[in-house]
Amino acid sequence: MTHLRISAALACLVALAACDVDNSNDKTVDGQLIGRSSLQELVPGIWVDPRGCDHWLIDDGVEGYLSARLDRHGKPVCSGAAPPEYVTGPFRAGADINDPL
Repeated sequence: MTHLRISAALACLVALAACDVDNSNDKTVDGQLIGRSSLQELVPGIWVDPRGCDHWLIDDGVEGYLSARLDRHGKPVCSGAAPPEYVTGPFRAGADINDPL
């Protein structure tokens, strides 16, 4: 039983060690395993929360990113781009800025 526990613990450690291969905390780089790209090259959509305020949304097919849309003073933008709890824009599958829509 002890050997089984040691083997299981070792397998967990190996699996967790593989989670962060490059050990960088650069949040501008997409963390997917294949086809890494800068998040600045992806086109965000807008998700409108239940209160009517906007949030930037990017879905690259593996991971998703969400950030509050703020004005230059740090206040939430509530533009009415879509009804509450809807998403608008070309946010799916990591739409690239250079791709025609």
